[in-house]
Amino acid sequence: MVIKVFLATSSGSTAIKKKQQDVVGFLEALKVEYAELDIACNEQNRMWMRQNVPEEKKPSNGIPLPPQIFNEESYCGDYDTFFDAKEDNTVYAFLGLPPPPGSKEALQAEKEHIMQNGTHAEENPDDSVKHNGDAQEGEEEGQAGDEEEGEGGRADDEATELETSRGEGEEEEAAAEEGTDEEAQEEDEEQLADLAAMLFLLGGR
Repeated sequence: MVIKVFLATSSGSTAIKKKQQDVVGFLEALKVEYAELDIACNEQNRMWMRQNVPEEKKPSNGIPLPPQIFNEESYCGDYDTFFDAKEDNTVYAFLGLPPPPGSKEALQAEKEHIMQNGTHAEENPDDSVKHNGDAQEGEEEGQAGDEEEGEGGRADDEATELETSRGEGEEEEAAAEEGTDEEAQEEDEEQLADLAAMLFLLGGR
């Protein structure tokens, strides 16, 4: 795509000459390919420019003044709109060209794209809150399950300890009963021995 700049090389207006120089000089600084089309010496260029400038962009007398800027057949604007685009760092958008990587306009477009994505993300804050709430509920349920498992484990341990204590108590009672039986048997044997001795003594008399 070639940028077309319609200008008047033999214009007697100092203001028009300055505006034309500003446009051409800035395009050269940006290394944008363009073509100068003279309307002063070429009637065909002058007629084409007048016919293709939109009616709403023409002055009250209906005759647009140079410089007028086109991208091939598409109208871009006049000096005033070009100057505004230059001030806003949107010249490439004004010309209908993609900004080169690393340029101010490219960085600005990237920043605006990021801001737009952020805005889209903020349009549905309820969804984010809902997702966060669901995640939090899941974590709380997991923690409750862990606590129940911990309490169940502690209850099992206490039951095991109680059964162990009961078993030890029963063993001690059984041992105590065995000891009592042995003591009673020993007492009976001693009584029988004493009785036998007494009978022996009585028999001797």
